[in-house]
Amino acid sequence: MRQEALPPAAAIDYLKEILREILDRPLAGSSNSEFFPLKDTLNIWLVTGVNGAGKTTTIGKLAHMAHQSGYRCLIAAADTFRAAAVEQVKIWAERSDTPVISNPGKNTDPAAVVYDGIAAAQARQAELLLVDTAGRLQNKKNLMDELSKIRRIIDKNAPGAQIESLLVLDATLGQNGLRQAEVFSQAAQLSGAILTKLDGTAKGGVALAVAQQLNLPIRFIGAGEGIEDLRPFSSYEFVEALLNG
Repeated sequence: MRQEALPPAAAIDYLKEILREILDRPLAGSSNSEFFPLKDTLNIWLVTGVNGAGKTTTIGKLAHMAHQSGYRCLIAAADTFRAAAVEQVKIWAERSDTPVISNPGKNTDPAAVVYDGIAAAQARQAELLLVDTAGRLQNKKNLMDELSKIRRIIDKNAPGAQIESLLVLDATLGQNGLRQAEVFSQAAQLSGAILTKLDGTAKGGVALAVAQQLNLPIRFIGAGEGIEDLRPFSSYEFVEALLNG
């Protein structure tokens, strides 16, 4: 635009093309660019993120989406550190008639809940097991170590499962969100991200940094508190909203 090599409208179109290419690059060569669980097999989605990002709410919305799409779904309530976290996920699960595997004790071992969740999913021939993990601060090494332990249990006890590790990111965080993603990427072997809180003034530009610097695809976006307010990510729609909103 500064060089007047393109008219303003054409330059904006070219910029949109560049941004879409950045967001789509992590999916290059992927057969699962349209993100959904495989039918008639066990899919385990490990959902991570710091407290306050909307992780438990997102799990409730994913369970609803799975239920609406005809999947047999379970939730493993492995966020055993935060008070009322298990109750919160149960409230969300009730809205979609999704069973919750939990341990009634306080400060119980999250890895044990995941172990029980896998066993229940296998016994009930579930197709999707959503695992809620404790909201971890990236500077808490012991919590990160436990996240790695959970991942090892999944790999060991469900060797044939299709595993996804999804980070829930608050779209308002900017560079702090990128730093969270970097740390979680190491501990949880992340395969994608979910952007929440796009219903306010946040544009969600952190999505570009996550895709470009960490090579992680954005899988879903949350744009409200309602159970229907989670939808699959579209780079086209996102870029249009980013530049036109």
